[in-house]
Order: sequence, then structure tokens, then C-alpha cells
Amino acid sequence: MSSAEERKKEYYYNKAKEEGYRSRAAYKLKQIQNKFYVIKRNNVVVDLGAAPGGWTQVASEYVGKKGKVVSVDKQAISPFDLPNVEVLRMDMRDERLPAVLLSLTGGLADVVLSDLAGNVTGNWSLDADRQNYLVQLALETCHRLLKNDGTFVTKVFRGPTIQELDEEIKPWFEKIRRFRPPATRKKSAEEFYICTGYKGNVEEA
Repeated sequence: MSSAEERKKEYYYNKAKEEGYRSRAAYKLKQIQNKFYVIKRNNVVVDLGAAPGGWTQVASEYVGKKGKVVSVDKQAISPFDLPNVEVLRMDMRDERLPAVLLSLTGGLADVVLSDLAGNVTGNWSLDADRQNYLVQLALETCHRLLKNDGTFVTKVFRGPTIQELDEEIKPWFEKIRRFRPPATRKKSAEEFYICTGYKGNVEEA
């Protein structure tokens, strides 16, 4: 890692500690929000792959007291002292997940966030395939959970299967934009898709 990259990593790491966020990734969501305004006051937000909870903290700020954030991960997430946050420990592959989430949200969500990530091996192609599989799992959750005209924000890895993933996502949304937040490390293959205008089940539309 170059000295510039190391400084960047340390900057966001230290900033998170100073400002009380659980991860440096919190600033990626802040930068996404500042550019695209994906989360609005009073929204219901589901945060997939939420541990340790940096994105949940940021989403909680944006939805306000009357909004709600449901934070999901198969890893344990330390409780939040936030009245508008619910925490759920559950695996994305569990078929019961959408029903459990709906019981917690009280209805369809306005926004689904996914910062899901697997273990990085260093094999660029393999890591991209694994990440894009997680995107597909998150998209399946959207089909059960996201309101029509809702928003889906997901992390993807650039790789040989990215075009296939694009083709899978595009029919479901009015608009898809790609964005690499400034907080992303230069060597990382990750970027985020900002998918807006969810169309619901297009086969029944």
C-alpha cells in the first residue's frame, strides 16, 4: 500500500473513531447520500450485511425519529442506543429472512442497502464472482421487500461477470448509476450501484 493510500485509510479510520461511527465505511454511505440523496426523512430502510453497524448509524441519522432502520447480518451486531433501529442476526440465505424482515419493518421498505461482502482472496475474478452472488441475494430480498419506486444501493466488484449482473438488475429499475465514493481505497475493485425507481414484478406489470 502506498503512503498516500495508507494516509487515506488512516484518515477515515481515525475520523470514524472521533465521530463515533463503528466503521470507516460509514463515510462511503455519507458520500453516496450527499451525491444521490438516497435516504429521506421518515423512510424505512433495511441494511443488509450491516456488521459492525457504520451504515446503520448513518441511515438512522437520515431517516430521523419517525423513520426506521432494520440492521441485518449473520454476525452478531452490538446493540445500538438508537430508538429507530432494530437489529436482526440472520443469514441472507435463510428463506425465512424476507418474512422476518417484513414483520420488523411493518411493511415494504423505501430503501434497501447492501454492503454485503465475502472474504477477499486476492483472486480478482473469484472475488468479483463471490461479490456479485451476494448482490443477487440482496436483489432477491428487494423483490420481497422493496416498495415500487424504491431505492436499492449495493456494493459490487468489477470483474468478468459484471455485465451479466447488469443485465439481471437493469430490468427492475428505472435508473442505475455507478459511483466510487472518495472513501474507497484506490486499489479496491468495489464500487456501488445506486438503483432507483424499483418497478416491482415486471412480469405482472
